[in-house]
Amino acid sequence: MSARRRAGTASLALFELFVLGRFLAGQDKARELTHQVSVTAVTIAVSVQDRSGGYVSNLTEKDFKVLENGQPRAINYFKSAYDAPVSLAILLDVSGSMALEDRLANAQEALTSVLGAALRPGDEVALLVFADGQVEVAFPFSTDKEGFFKALAGEEAYGQTALNDAVAIAPEFALRGRNEKRALILLTDGIENDSRTTPEQATELARRVEVPIFTIGYRIPLGERHLMSYKRAAALSAAGIVDSLRAFAEATGGKAFIPETPGTLRTALRQIVADLSHQYILGYTTYAAPQNEYRKISVVASNPRYRVRTRQGY
Repeated sequence: MSARRRAGTASLALFELFVLGRFLAGQDKARELTHQVSVTAVTIAVSVQDRSGGYVSNLTEKDFKVLENGQPRAINYFKSAYDAPVSLAILLDVSGSMALEDRLANAQEALTSVLGAALRPGDEVALLVFADGQVEVAFPFSTDKEGFFKALAGEEAYGQTALNDAVAIAPEFALRGRNEKRALILLTDGIENDSRTTPEQATELARRVEVPIFTIGYRIPLGERHLMSYKRAAALSAAGIVDSLRAFAEATGGKAFIPETPGTLRTALRQIVADLSHQYILGYTTYAAPQNEYRKISVVASNPRYRVRTRQGY
């Protein structure tokens, strides 16, 4: 590992401890502050599709209704510029199991092909990689596509997988992007055998951040014999992997994909790019007591035939 990568790893390790520590400390602090009320500005990314799956791109602020814990909230910010630049963070699993069945090679090829065609001059992209309990900044946010692809091509598979830990801390990093539209793409085979956090804890941390997570579980091992050679927890199963990836996505307003071939992997990435280009950005102000750690968000469109997707709460 180069000095630059070691520095990136150290930086993310400290950042991870900060995020996890803040999560635990926040639980204690919330119990103490029982009479204090805070004013919070909430921003949510919203995608709308019709019954056939087509994106609905002509809605206005008046076509939406935002509810927090069942109570209406006035929308005080609205944006629907589909050509707005995006800050996209790629969270790539480079653990040892990704070397099998050409998973990592296929991921590198698909990301290069799809993002090479999709990224525009104002778009930013960053690469985070995780293995052996570490999350490294392989390439920081930049508009330099060639630099990103060079960093991506240099990655090799090694070690074990701390998937939950990576999901817990990566969304905070994704907030460093300078563009208003932000997203995180997690690409993994779903094997989990080295995390300190549970899937539930990772989901709780991820949904507090205003960044949708799009999860791609590529060639998830289906056979119990294969899983047995990797898993630490007896409960790990192919169905459990899919459930966790869907939970990460649904809690944050993203979407989960489970492709099995290089072609369907590229299709999944193209669908994510299309989703990001059709997002609405809504904002509202809320008044919440600190002890109410989780507040449920729901967004409905004026047309009941439309399907609205956004993060579940914060």
